[in-house]
Formats: sequence, structure tokens, C-alpha cells
Amino acid sequence: MSTELQSSGKNGSLFGRYLRTLGPGYMQSAMTLGGGSAFAALFAGAAFGYELLWVAPTSMLLGIIVMSAVAWQTLSTGKDPYDALKEHVHPVFAWAFAWGGLISSIIWQFAQYALAAAMISLLLGIEPWLAGLVALAWCIPVGLLYGRGGRVVRFYELLLTGMVWFIILSMLVVVIRSGLPEPGSFIAGFSMNIPNDWSGVNAQGEPTSISSTVVIVSGLAAAVGANMLFVYPYTLLRKKWGRAERDVALLDLVLGMWLPFTIAVSLMVAASAAVFHYGDAPFVGSKITPRAAAEIFAEPGRLGETVGLWIFGLGILAMALSSITMQMLASGFAGVKLFGIKEHSTGHKLFTLLPAVGVLGAIWWSELAAWVPVPTNIICGIFLPLSYLGFLILNLRKDYLGKDLPGAANSAFWSIGMVIAIAAITGGLVSVLVLQLPGFMDKLGL
Repeated sequence: MSTELQSSGKNGSLFGRYLRTLGPGYMQSAMTLGGGSAFAALFAGAAFGYELLWVAPTSMLLGIIVMSAVAWQTLSTGKDPYDALKEHVHPVFAWAFAWGGLISSIIWQFAQYALAAAMISLLLGIEPWLAGLVALAWCIPVGLLYGRGGRVVRFYELLLTGMVWFIILSMLVVVIRSGLPEPGSFIAGFSMNIPNDWSGVNAQGEPTSISSTVVIVSGLAAAVGANMLFVYPYTLLRKKWGRAERDVALLDLVLGMWLPFTIAVSLMVAASAAVFHYGDAPFVGSKITPRAAAEIFAEPGRLGETVGLWIFGLGILAMALSSITMQMLASGFAGVKLFGIKEHSTGHKLFTLLPAVGVLGAIWWSELAAWVPVPTNIICGIFLPLSYLGFLILNLRKDYLGKDLPGAANSAFWSIGMVIAIAAITGGLVSVLVLQLPGFMDKLGL
């Protein structure tokens, strides 16, 4: 049992033990509450109002099912998940697990730095390249904190927890200021419903439409990324949790990952819906950047500069910065496993810093954005379901789990949930292949 939980008392309540330790769940919230979540929430709210509020909690619920199975395996055996996949399933699954974590952590840094630089540039009135360096100056020392161990790790966890709740409080203030134009529809938005496709006129005055099904499938597929899945079990092991903490880990996933993510994304959807869908700001069927949203929110007669620009802008900035530092953590651990590097070594630190190349996105993301997302989504779309399938197989292997093999009910629950998650991710991959790959091939002249 970890020192933290020993000090909290073996007979303490589950909730009391959790509050004394917090946990890796908040670190997962910090990673997933990034630029992708912000873009998706603003877009969903603008196009469909409150009707897609159910997507975020449902998608993260699928993530929790997978993560809870991974937690059960890791905490029951104490075994490195990369090694477990390699030994008890097949090396291909282990490589997909680690390479997915590494590639996604590096490539998506360009977009995260672009978002952070855009918000810093807007708030401070400085050039994007300088804003990118400001973001880098924050992320490098924070990203390296986790490798120092002891109380520094605890400080890192608390820092990310604080950033997650800052994001939530920022968005809450924005929604209080924007209001809920249709409270009944807001509550109804959490019930599963597939709304009609959005139809309207684009910026060029041409008729256009948005498929609600595509938005739903994309949302269900994107909640848990390859880097999230990869880094999670290592944060459990580094926290020195074991078999005795399996119940705490489940509560941690619910209160630290599912709840903050659901609240933050729901508030962003609500704010966007109030201004763009139910309000007077025009929506023309294209994605709304957080910077553009902040500028519109801040206009006279809407939310005002304090709430629309500063509070919303700082909340978005916290999303980008927290996601960057967690992706650095994932990159470092992936380097350790793939290349046999010792933890805490210079090599480990170099792999942790490798995603810092993404700071170039502060200048060139607008050019890169046309070329990077499609191949990256395809690659990660292949790696992630392979990883899920590997953990599904591990969950059924008695030679791996021994006496901790889940009972029939738990095994069925995890198996069905993981199959649904694999189907959702595969559906997202298929949508990329069908809808985006042809246009990408045309750009390449193929």
C-alpha cells in the first residue's frame, strides 16, 4: 500500500481516502481537456445547441470502462503494462500501445502550442512566436517536475488538479454571464438523441450542412487518446498504488476524470450554444477557434471583455498548457519503454522534452493543419483499438491475472464496454477514411 494511503488510515472511508490522495484521474482530465475538446465543444454548441451534451459524458464513460480494466490489471499484478502486452498477448500490441502514445504526444503538440500562443497573443497583445516561447517557458519546467519524485510529484499532481478546476470555474463564470436561454433543453440535452443535421449558409453564401452523426462518432472516438491510455498505468505505478488501491482507482477515474471532463465540456457547449446557436452571433457551418470565440464573446452587448476575453481566454489557455505538460509525460515514458532507457536518466528527460518541438506550431500550425490531422488520426486510429484489444485479451488471461481474474459479471461488463469502445474508435477511423482521406489524397496529387 502506498505511503499516502497508509497515512490516511486503513479503516477510513473510501471517499476520505481518495480526498487525501487525489490521484492520476485528474492527470487524465488535464490531458484530455485540451485544444481538441475546446474546438469540439464550441462547434457542437454552435451547430446543435444543447442537443449533443450527452456525447461528452458518454464518450468518457467508455474511456473509464477501459481505464478501469487497465487499473485492475496494473494494480493487481504490479506489472508494467507494456511488458504484459508483449509477454502475454503479442509484441505488436505492446508496440501499438507505446508508439501510439509517443507519436500522438509529439504531433498534437503543434496544435496545442498554436492554441496556447493564440490565447497568450490575444491576451497580452504580443506576436504569436513570442507567445509560443512564453508557453514553452512554462511547460518545460512543469513537464520535468514529475521526474524528480517524492513531494515534487505530489506538487505536480496538485498543480494539474488546480488547473483542471480553474478551467471548470472559468467556464462556469462564462455560462453564468451568457445564461441558459432554454434551461429545459439544456437538461434534455443529456439524454441520448441524434438531432437533425445542421443546414445553413456558409461564409461564402453557399448552402451547407453538418452531419450530427459524424460529430457524435467523432466525439465518442476522441475522448480517450492513445497517449492518455499509455501514460495512465505508469502514473498508477509511480504513485506506488497496489491491490489495496483498486477501489480508490475506480473512484479516482469517476471523480478525477469523468466528472471534471463532463462539467468542463458541458459548460463550453452551453456557452457556445447561448451565443452562437440561440444568440445573435452568426454560425456559418465551420469550426470556431477558441480565439475567435473569445473575441466574439468579448464584443459589447455580449459577455464583455472581462468574462468573454480574460476569464474564457485564461480557461482555454489552462486547457492547452495542462495538456502539453501531460503529453510530455507520456512521451518520456514511451521513450523509456520503446528504447530501453532508464527512468530519470538523461535519455528519459530528452524524450520528455521531445514534444517541445511543437512550439513551432505557434508560427506554422496554419500551414501544418492542412497536412497533419488526417494521417495522424489514421495512424492513431489504428494504434488505439489495437491497444484496447490487447487489454481486453489481458483481462481474460488467467496466466496473467491468476487469482485476480475478474468474475463473470465484471468480466462481461469490461468485455462489452471495451468492445463498444473499440467499435466507436473504429467508427471514427472509418469516418476519417471516408470523409477526409479523399480530399487529402487530392492535395497530394494522388
